Amino acid sequence: MIDDIDRRSFLGLGLGAFAATAASLPEAAVAQVRTNARIVIIGAGAAGTALANRLVGRLDGAAITLVDPRAQHLYQPGLTLVAAGLKPADYVVSETTDWLPSGVTLVTERAEGVDPVRKTVRTSGGQTLDYDFLILAPGLVLDHDAIEGFSLDMVGQNGIGALYAGPEYAAKTWQAASAFAENGGRGLFTRPATEMKCAGAPLKHTFLIDDRARRAGNASKMDMVYVSNNDSLFGVPIVSEKVRMVFGDRGITPVYSHVLKAIDAGRKIATFTTPDGDAELDYDYIHVIPPQRAPDFVRQSGLSWADRWVDQGWAEVDKSTLRHLRYDTIFAVGDVAGVPKGKTAASVKWQVPVVEDHLVAAIEGREGTETYNGYTSCPLITRIGRAMLVEFDYNNNLVPSFPGIIAPLEELWISWLMKEVALKATYNAMLRGRA
Repeated sequence: MIDDIDRRSFLGLGLGAFAATAASLPEAAVAQVRTNARIVIIGAGAAGTALANRLVGRLDGAAITLVDPRAQHLYQPGLTLVAAGLKPADYVVSETTDWLPSGVTLVTERAEGVDPVRKTVRTSGGQTLDYDFLILAPGLVLDHDAIEGFSLDMVGQNGIGALYAGPEYAAKTWQAASAFAENGGRGLFTRPATEMKCAGAPLKHTFLIDDRARRAGNASKMDMVYVSNNDSLFGVPIVSEKVRMVFGDRGITPVYSHVLKAIDAGRKIATFTTPDGDAELDYDYIHVIPPQRAPDFVRQSGLSWADRWVDQGWAEVDKSTLRHLRYDTIFAVGDVAGVPKGKTAASVKWQVPVVEDHLVAAIEGREGTETYNGYTSCPLITRIGRAMLVEFDYNNNLVPSFPGIIAPLEELWISWLMKEVALKATYNAMLRGRA
């Protein structure tokens, strides 16, 4: 009988080989649709790149233009691993152009406005791009300026972390978090009141830093505090209750209905907005996740919801088809889409084929049939080597991909391997349009 470490290594290699094989498989042949449609995709992140690759395979003759100024593509699911010292910063970095198919025009400028009536996109370089169909996939904006007294140059110093800001800051977050795990004290782990990408990431960071401290023999020196923005720990009630139980086992204290408002870095005091007024908490380490919103051009172009998420500006789309409710030649996919759930890379995997189906159907003069049910996946790391593979839909139903094999609410090493070994290869396959 192989021991636990050997078994992990063996299955880790197996999962990695399986994912790599899946990533190399060609997409099943589909008859191409002949068209001269002009398609503009704003954003070359996971959603925009995956959709561009799929559309190149589906459409013959379309003029597909991607608008994005970023030279680097970030594998954002890996940032939590970087911020826990488990991966180097360059693990999450590649070149944007490495993933783009031939036949797509890349405009390396920001989108600054959309005229949905004239069907044009205005760029930061002064270009006006005409479109027949527009895909909004610009991701979201991290509004760090909304936290009084905070700036990104503080990250990594004086016990301040902010892993969402990118690989450089995730690495600096580990510098601050590792000192905290070694020296002890009070750690505050926050999340914003807005919608956010990967809502499990604040919990993952909490669990990983707690585990790091325990492995260093410093559990008795730690006061771990998870500061929730509302009265729950996760948006899915059954998962929230499971997290509460794990917190109890680990001695992590939840504080509810506190939203980070300001930081006094000199005094190491954080101010929170609460239902009873402002409250101050001292810290030795604080992890800052700022409010998140759509890029300004979405709201300024009249494409956001008028009666929902007004302060955040998410695109007003049908939650099943991701088609704009007022402009039927516009779709939104990924973080910017104004739907109740779905700001994860796993969600993108399921959203992209839906947009592809309805866009191709529109070109052919028919109705699409695919629908998005809100599928969201969160490999919720609870410690190094253990995770819960949580998958759910719009109705908070658990929708496990491996029923009877991987229990969604159990802390399993195989779920950890899915995150640590197999996920990146699957993500890369998605970028190529193959998953």
